[in-house]
Amino acid sequence: MSRSANRERKTGETEVRLSLDLDGGEAAASTGVGFFDHMLYLLARHGRLGLQVEASGDLETGAHHTVEDVGIVLGQALDEALGDRAGIRRYGSALVPMDEALAECAIDISGRPHTVWRADLPKATIAGFETELAEEFFRAVANSAKLTLHIEIRYGSNVHHMIEASFKAFARALRVAVSIDPEESGVPSTKGTLSE
Repeated sequence: MSRSANRERKTGETEVRLSLDLDGGEAAASTGVGFFDHMLYLLARHGRLGLQVEASGDLETGAHHTVEDVGIVLGQALDEALGDRAGIRRYGSALVPMDEALAECAIDISGRPHTVWRADLPKATIAGFETELAEEFFRAVANSAKLTLHIEIRYGSNVHHMIEASFKAFARALRVAVSIDPEESGVPSTKGTLSE
């Protein structure tokens, strides 16, 4: 069974094309925001995802619209690729160090969008990426994919490392949550559904 999706989004601010395969494949990102491309590539690598993203947007006003809209489209693709959620592990968590920084992520593919973001990031811009956009990206993914998502950057001093650790923690937690559980024959919920 294919666990993949192709999604597009076009607004007056951005245009996004994205393909996702939960079971692996090529990874590439071209958004016009260098640091964000790096984060998307490592998300694919550590999540063992096939992920290709092309986005163009009004970067003259900043990267906010591009980052948020990529998050929306990624969440929509994740929702579609998961289908009825039958056989998945549903829950995933990861604790990831990146030199002096440490980030933790816990995911429930619950059908209920909710995000808890705890991070004391200094305001800065890294290769076109404003640090507050990390929260915007994860919130957009969680809302569109209907995930319960908790991310905490416990500590760190280098903001690049802090954000990279959060993306890697998300990727590793997602990798577990979407994986197939050989002992689960149906939808892992007493309600019988995780998609509503």
